[in-house]
Amino acid sequence: MTRPAIAVLDYGIGNLRSAQKALERVGADAFLTDAPDAVEVADAVVLPGVGAFGACMEALHASGLDEVAVRAATDGRPFLGVCVGMQMLFDGSDESPGVRGLGVLSGTLRRLPEGVKRPQMQWNVVDVRRPSRLFASVPDPVWMYFVHSYAAPADAPDVVATCDYGGPVAAAVERGPLWATQFHPEKSGTTGLELLRGFVETARAGRV
Repeated sequence: MTRPAIAVLDYGIGNLRSAQKALERVGADAFLTDAPDAVEVADAVVLPGVGAFGACMEALHASGLDEVAVRAATDGRPFLGVCVGMQMLFDGSDESPGVRGLGVLSGTLRRLPEGVKRPQMQWNVVDVRRPSRLFASVPDPVWMYFVHSYAAPADAPDVVATCDYGGPVAAAVERGPLWATQFHPEKSGTTGLELLRGFVETARAGRV
């Protein structure tokens, strides 16, 4: 069976190696790269991220991969954003006022509600709101591992799943072949690997 080539964008920040290894484990030929030409010919693209929104956006811009990421997220190829990689797809974040996100998805990240521990650093149940290719192969209930203090609006149009943390919190978005998760699938045991396996199968099937 053909192993799809999946580019993991290497801009110097993020859970790069763990994301690459998890994708390899479930059947991908995953590789870290900061070369735009290599990204352009990949079957699918992953944008990881950890830490502060502003620092990640600065590093992505400095690497020259910001425009590459936007093209990959909008050209019909399977694309997966993880944690801050999901957040950067939005317009901006209250964590870093004045720093523009990639603007692929509409909305501004807000701090998690008062009355809960920040960051959310725990396993939590994910509530899948509607039929979703992202979660198609994942067993119910869906437990995933989260580490974050800011989140996209839970009522944003592309939010396909939420978790309860002082109220509904955006956990995942899906727009056609564009998938993104606030949680870390590569740190979420067998359930997270099943989600990544579904992404790899989508990459094997080709562009939408």
